[in-house]
Amino acid sequence: MNLLTKIEIPKASSKIDYSKKLAFFGSCFADNISRLFANRKFQVLANPFGTVYNPLSLSDFFKNIQARTSFNDTHVFQDLKDNSWHSFYAHSILSAKTEKECMDNLNLAALKTLNFLEKADFIFITLGTAFVYFLKSSNSPVFNCHKQNPELFSRELISVEQATNALENIVRYLIQIKQNKEKLNIVFTVSPLRHLADGFHENTLSKSTLHLAIQKVIQNFSDKNVSLEYFPSYEIVMDELRDYRFYDSDMIHLSETAEEYIFEKMITTYCSEDFQNSIAEVEKFLKSAQHNIKDIHSLSTKKFATMNLQKAKELEAKINSLNLTEEKNYFKKLSSI
Repeated sequence: MNLLTKIEIPKASSKIDYSKKLAFFGSCFADNISRLFANRKFQVLANPFGTVYNPLSLSDFFKNIQARTSFNDTHVFQDLKDNSWHSFYAHSILSAKTEKECMDNLNLAALKTLNFLEKADFIFITLGTAFVYFLKSSNSPVFNCHKQNPELFSRELISVEQATNALENIVRYLIQIKQNKEKLNIVFTVSPLRHLADGFHENTLSKSTLHLAIQKVIQNFSDKNVSLEYFPSYEIVMDELRDYRFYDSDMIHLSETAEEYIFEKMITTYCSEDFQNSIAEVEKFLKSAQHNIKDIHSLSTKKFATMNLQKAKELEAKINSLNLTEEKNYFKKLSSI
């Protein structure tokens, strides 16, 4: 008896291993999934400007990165309630106490993003909503409203055409950043997290808009230097995990179990069987390395550190491009105490 609907996901033609650089952009779902890759020692860049949910703001973001925009005083504003500085081009993670610090944060994050994208192999873009907030004074989409007066903004459900144009622009900007040096793999996905503040029916319309736009881009965009794919994280949650036990206590965000399940699906899709075995070895080592140490001066602790230091070196020698420098430094220091 089959008690659930399995999502059939074709194996990706391009494969991920530790030599590949992976960039994740979009909603908080992108943050959560990228963290699971980073925890397994993949080379990861995740939302350097903070979470962003809609295609228009993402398009503006990549446009600024491609154009090497120098963020200045026209890109920031001061919140007079607490005198802090923010930007409508970024999440509050780049906000600061002074104007200069805020601009510096933006420019440093932009440079970090550009440097990573120039060498990136896979870019995962997770779309959360087709509802966009526009700053009335400029009619431009905002990354984040920063709890400003709602009267400053208008809210709109963008059309499939608007979303499609934004995604096509994103692909073009990324190709220009890569400068055709090597093939780029772009993977679109729709966040399975429901934006219920928009309303139940409105959330359905929003997600449908995103799905249709992604489909149009994948079908119609043609460039030999880029591969466009869709990963069905949304469908996995709606069909395979259609039970509230896979949700967090707020019944909106996913549980860790659900996130791990989707991560495993991504691994089986984008990694070879041999490399999946390598990941399992790394996971086993990292779990062992996290053993709680009660007495750092004991003989058993020194033995434990020496053993794990050697194991880290063996794994690095065995698995191409695996970097366990952080773990080796920790065990080297622990063994010498």
